[in-house]
Amino acid sequence: MPEEPLILAQDVHRSYLLGRKEVEVLRGIDLEIMQGERVFLCGASGAGKTTLLYTLAGLERPQRGRVQIGGEDLYGLSRRDQSLLRNSKMGYIFQNYYLLPELTALENVMIPGMIRSRNVRRRAIELLAEVGLEERSHHLPAELSGGEQQRVAIARALVNDPAMVFADEPTGNLDSRNGGEVMELLLDFAGNLKTTLVVVTHDRSLARLGDRTLEILDGQMIAEEMDAGG
Repeated sequence: MPEEPLILAQDVHRSYLLGRKEVEVLRGIDLEIMQGERVFLCGASGAGKTTLLYTLAGLERPQRGRVQIGGEDLYGLSRRDQSLLRNSKMGYIFQNYYLLPELTALENVMIPGMIRSRNVRRRAIELLAEVGLEERSHHLPAELSGGEQQRVAIARALVNDPAMVFADEPTGNLDSRNGGEVMELLLDFAGNLKTTLVVVTHDRSLARLGDRTLEILDGQMIAEEMDAGG
């Protein structure tokens, strides 16, 4: 039997009200992403790529269409079950890091496990060592550089060993050197752990490091490109 996609979107629509005007952001998106794939969503600003990422990640309900995760209708679940699925199977990385300022790097990494009442301290320490921050684990976010904060965010996204990680412009606030290092780190983790990775980026040179690039224009998928990095 052919392998089933881990993430499946069918006829996904999403619009917003700007004043009295309704603006269509997603206009009938269809896509399949397999377990272990590293997929990049590219397109101009306002094309709908971040909205699509959030919709696939269980953070923004579509107005029409459906999203399946592992064959399960994501938005057909109760809010509690959606929350459990997000925490157990999904990791998130954002452009602005979203680390809690009063917690150390180690404590920030442990948060997803604490939500599930799991003791992930050992795993968090391992991940911080793997991202090169073993000596910085007890520093607060304000004491870390932007690149270091994003490495903490990567460790946090992986601490529950999720099946998939969603990253929204994870290098957007970093210079080219730090951005390249962070992306290579993320791709290496995804490859080694067989984690599905879905990344929004405007940087096409980084997108070519993945397995596939999906091009979005005006809320529609217009092209798909297999990348050399896979």
